[in-house]
Amino acid sequence: MEAATEHPIIVHRRREQGGAVDDRRLRRLVADGTYVRIVSGSYANAAEWRILTPMQRHLVRVLETADRTRAPVVLTHAAAAAVWGMDRISAWPSRVDVRIPLASGGRSSGAIRRRALGFDGVELVPWRGHLVTSPAQTAIDLVAESGFTDGVIALDQAMWSSRESGALTDVHQVSEALAAQTRRGLGRVQRAIDFSTHLSDSVRESQSRVLLDLLGFPAPILQHSFTLPGIGRVKTDFWFEAFEHAGEFDGTGKYLDPALRNGRTANQVLLDEKDRGDALRRVVRRVSRWRTGALKDPRLLYDILVADGLPSRFPRPRKGAAW
Repeated sequence: MEAATEHPIIVHRRREQGGAVDDRRLRRLVADGTYVRIVSGSYANAAEWRILTPMQRHLVRVLETADRTRAPVVLTHAAAAAVWGMDRISAWPSRVDVRIPLASGGRSSGAIRRRALGFDGVELVPWRGHLVTSPAQTAIDLVAESGFTDGVIALDQAMWSSRESGALTDVHQVSEALAAQTRRGLGRVQRAIDFSTHLSDSVRESQSRVLLDLLGFPAPILQHSFTLPGIGRVKTDFWFEAFEHAGEFDGTGKYLDPALRNGRTANQVLLDEKDRGDALRRVVRRVSRWRTGALKDPRLLYDILVADGLPSRFPRPRKGAAW
C-alpha cells in the first residue's frame, strides 16, 4: 500500500523567503482570481487548482496543514482517505481531520477538526513525521460516521484490486481491524463489510451497486468479460446473467479528462464507445447505461432498467424516498 506524500501542484507559501509570492503581489493575485488560498499562508495558481480533483485538493490541504503543526498529529477519516487515495461522493470537508485521545480537551480550529475517538485498537502508519490511520482503519472510521452507501464506497475504495499500486487492504484485514476496536457505535460496519467488494472500479460503480440492491434488482456479476468481434476483450460494470442483461455507469471522465482518453479526442472516445456499445448489443440480449443523474434520483435508474427489461422485486420508489 502506498500513501501520498507529495503535492500534485506547486504551492506558494508566504513564510518562504524569495518565493514567487510576496504580500503586496499576493493581494493582487488573489483579488483578480489568479491565485487561490488553500490554508492560511498557502496559495496556488487558480488554473492549476481548478484541474485538480476534489480529493487532490483535500490532499493539498492535508499536506499544508500537517507541515505547519508543531507536534506530530494523527490523520484520520477524510484526511486519511485523501492520503491513501480513497475517493468519495460526499463533499470533502474544509478542515483536516485529526484523531486525539478520548476525553481530550483539544478543540477544533479553523484548519483542523479534532476527533476525540482515542487510539485503543486503532491501526496507525507513519507518514511524513506524523501518523495516519491505516486503510482498513480509515474505511472503518468512515463507515461508522456515514450512511450505508458512503460506507460501502469507502470499503470498496480501500479494497479496490485494480488500483495501480494494488489494493490498499482486503476484507480479512478490515475484519481483523474491526475486531480490535473497543469503541461503541460500530454495529453497522459489519453489514457494509459484507456488501463490499474489491471489484468496483469507481465510486459511482459502488453507488450504483448499492442502489441496484435497494431498488430490488438482481445481484449482478461485476467486471464480467466479453470478447467483441472487431474490438476484442471488454468488461462490463454489471452483468445480470440470468437475463443476459449488461449494465454500465457512463461517466463523463472518459470523454472530458485527457488523462483517461489515451491520446484520443473527446469525439474519438465518443465514437469508440458507440462502436463498443453496438458490438456488445450483438452478443447480449439487453444493455442499460446510466449517468450520474440517475444515481442522484434513483427513480430514474429504476425506470431505465425496468424499461430495458430487467425485473425488480419492488415497485417503483415514491418521490422523496430516503436513500
